[in-house]
Amino acid sequence: METQRPKRMYVKLPVWIVEDHHDVVRHIYRAIASRHISMRDIRMIHLDSHPDLLIPVNMPADTVFDKDTLLEELSIENWIMPMVYAGHISHVAWLHPYWAQQIKEGEHSMFVGKDTSTTTIRVTSTDDYFLSDALYVPQDQLENRKPLRLSVIRVDPVNGPLQKEMVEKRTCGAKKLKSTESSSPCACTSSPLGGSTSSGPNNSTTKTSVDSTKLEENTDSDKGSTAQVVNRLLSVIEQTDSYILDIDLDFFSCKNPFKELYTQEEYGILQELYSFKKPADNTEEEALIDCVERRTRQLEDLEAAFADLLEDDSQETVNRLAAHPGMKPLTTLVQSLKKRTETPDYEMVHQAGLTCDYSELPHHVSSEEEIERLLCSVELILEALPKPTLVTISRSSLDEYCPAEQVNHIQDSVLTVLESLYGSLDIHKEYESGQTEGEPQSA
Repeated sequence: METQRPKRMYVKLPVWIVEDHHDVVRHIYRAIASRHISMRDIRMIHLDSHPDLLIPVNMPADTVFDKDTLLEELSIENWIMPMVYAGHISHVAWLHPYWAQQIKEGEHSMFVGKDTSTTTIRVTSTDDYFLSDALYVPQDQLENRKPLRLSVIRVDPVNGPLQKEMVEKRTCGAKKLKSTESSSPCACTSSPLGGSTSSGPNNSTTKTSVDSTKLEENTDSDKGSTAQVVNRLLSVIEQTDSYILDIDLDFFSCKNPFKELYTQEEYGILQELYSFKKPADNTEEEALIDCVERRTRQLEDLEAAFADLLEDDSQETVNRLAAHPGMKPLTTLVQSLKKRTETPDYEMVHQAGLTCDYSELPHHVSSEEEIERLLCSVELILEALPKPTLVTISRSSLDEYCPAEQVNHIQDSVLTVLESLYGSLDIHKEYESGQTEGEPQSA
């Protein structure tokens, strides 16, 4: 399908900064409604330590056509796929740091549609990420199918002397922005990629070719090198295409907050209770269907068990639940939890368990140097791409996925990178007020 070009253009590149990641959806929808972004065939570059590609399990598929109800149903892990089913997004490039490995590296093609048996949104992908949440159905069981191309791309930190050169160039660019009237040329207007921008910050979609050899030399491995990332992205996003640049600040430094809520023993029990048994053959449809049915029953039983404990966690109730197949570890878990608090939050325990299936949530608190090296990689990648139409940023700090002590520094650094590339930005810090601000100014 040929991309429909936006009919309107923003005077300045809008940057919406929210706390919870799913809150970016309202701004994407507003950009669609105002005709700054196409209604269909939208491409998104998604920098995050988490894919965010799950689906609200019990939400009726048709909810996507009621915006207000949809926004109430979304959460941080499942806000992208409903926009795919609604027909808006057709390609997601998930750029992830090396410590995040939830989906297999490479190119994935799938359909997203309405499951005819449950009327919920489901997918045809057989990756463990979707199977472990019981989201797979055969293609002939989906109606109103929408194709999704998913590119899973690792980004490695810049390695080498280029880092110092880039930081100096970025600082110079920030100073230049503050004094655009000055006739004195900036000493670092040339691009670290070997080319140059058309006129100062990259406000033009016309760019010079990328020095891929230089890019290859400045990352730790070929697979996650900036040259490899750029080449894969440019195979999807052409210089005239509009796209959304979405950044979760936990891309640069990430915590698994559940590891601080529970002891190592408790976390180990949750991994045992919620363990996901992969199908012996993930190409056989019958084996896949059996896997999904088995996993659905397992998750429903666990949800019901913790709901019972929320009402009554007496020893009698615990013994009754622990007698069910696969539930024996509940006894030890509840005993441990009650030693630390009289009234455990069993709903939160269940939410933690849902993250303990085929792999753990990523946990990697980066040093200041590593954050800077990742920033340089992102800057190199974005410099080689056309200017985005819209930028959305999630802080993810109140739920502690991005370390609270690092989030402000990371945010300021990301904004500096964006300003050095795109010039003056129209920044909306929605997280400060918790309320939606006005529409960005259009040309």
